[in-house]
Amino acid sequence: MSERAITAMRAGLQSCAGCGLLSRPGPEDDRGNCPRCDQRLSFRKPRSLERTWAYLIAAAICYVPANLLPVLTTTTASGAEHDTIMQGVVLLWSPTGWPLSLIVLFASIMIPSAKILALAYLAITVERGSIANTEQRVRMFRSVELLGRWSMVDVFVDTFTAALIQLQPLMSVEPGPGLFFFAAVVVLTMLAAESFDPRLIWDAVDESEVEYA
Repeated sequence: MSERAITAMRAGLQSCAGCGLLSRPGPEDDRGNCPRCDQRLSFRKPRSLERTWAYLIAAAICYVPANLLPVLTTTTASGAEHDTIMQGVVLLWSPTGWPLSLIVLFASIMIPSAKILALAYLAITVERGSIANTEQRVRMFRSVELLGRWSMVDVFVDTFTAALIQLQPLMSVEPGPGLFFFAAVVVLTMLAAESFDPRLIWDAVDESEVEYA
């Protein structure tokens, strides 16, 4: 049997989430403070999966009204129009506006749903102790963190539109209730990604090596 790789946990080292410094806790406790930035240390994020699931379930609940309720209300002399995210994608689609339409489609519909599904998949595989595709799952988590930065594009577009188009009494634009639910989805998925500890993916591999050593 090949020699097992030495992990930081097995070596008794803790990695600071703030500055990345590796340090060894005191003998009296398994937790301490980082000697560099004084941040509280732990071998794994406390209750990582529980908090991840809580944020994911809340995000999935908010995702439904975020897509069904209007995100913008446009008031003109002829009346008021209420547009959902998908209606905004359709309205923006034109020979010159299709790039913005695609950006809103990906940032507002596809990316949030992909983040929820990806984080749910990662949490399920960790709970089941899966040791398959560990490197791919780590890359998936990094992709979720990277894509999460662009999730607020639709909120920014709607906010700027509402701020710029104020020609009362001829025309005015106001944010709809769907925009607040969408912002909640973005924040909750970001919190879910922050709560998930990717080191848990490798813990199952380490445990399997111990069993078959």
